[in-house]
Amino acid sequence: MEYTTEGTHDIADFWGCSFSLLNDEHQLTAYIKEAAAKAGATVLSIQSHHFDPHGVTVLAMLSESHMSIHTYPEKGFCGIDCYTCGATIDSGAAVAYLKACLTPSGMQRRLLNRGTGDIIDSEGVS
Repeated sequence: MEYTTEGTHDIADFWGCSFSLLNDEHQLTAYIKEAAAKAGATVLSIQSHHFDPHGVTVLAMLSESHMSIHTYPEKGFCGIDCYTCGATIDSGAAVAYLKACLTPSGMQRRLLNRGTGDIIDSEGVS
């Protein structure tokens, strides 16, 4: 099997999310697992950590790379990364699913093409 260095790094910042949801380690773990499935990715393992007094990090190691959520409940903020190799994974589906679950009032998103030379923003991502 031949592997490629080409991939996509989908980065999203969500603002205005619920404190209680951003502080719920178990729910966020379920969300990232489902987001990976919606993207068509293969989950190898999931790690999570709840910080004291609040905040959660969830990391899904994928066969195709990784997906993560880092939350700051006191700010209503979370940062999401979906870095996937190859052309068969739909990171947009993962971000759309997480947006539907976390219902941010605001969002910023950037899609980067990786592994082909320069890191390039993709057009059409809002």
